[in-house]
Amino acid sequence: MDKNKLIWKNKKWEKLSSKEIHDIFALRSKVFVVEQNCVYQDIDNKDLKAIHVLGVFKNRIIAYARCFNQGDYFKELSFGRAIVEKEQRGKGIGGELIKETLKNIKKIWPDNKIKISAQAHLSGFYEKYGFKTIGKNYLEDGIPHIEMLLENTK
Repeated sequence: MDKNKLIWKNKKWEKLSSKEIHDIFALRSKVFVVEQNCVYQDIDNKDLKAIHVLGVFKNRIIAYARCFNQGDYFKELSFGRAIVEKEQRGKGIGGELIKETLKNIKKIWPDNKIKISAQAHLSGFYEKYGFKTIGKNYLEDGIPHIEMLLENTK
């Protein structure tokens, strides 16, 4: 798959089609519940407040993240549920997803810190985009996580 053929869409909940909502939940379930063998409550009412970043290839969502304004998840701006379909990993799509997500956060809510709760094994990946670890590892739904902060978002 050529990552240059990936189409990025950014939508509020009410602008998502029923198929997009289905595909988002299907991808999140496929990765976070089945692949990572983690039973957790994915539908958490935060989707209603989020801006959803969709990476679409041939009418399929293969990359996804959701973005939050200050106070909707953390005190700071945030994003989460960042995923790339397993079959598409290793092609640079994860990096493109983070760049697209950060670009949209900065466009909508400029000049603010961004805090994330990252799976601990991905901390090095997020460091490539300027995030710094702020705290100790903790378990979230049985998976080690770490809080990370991006301070200079200009």
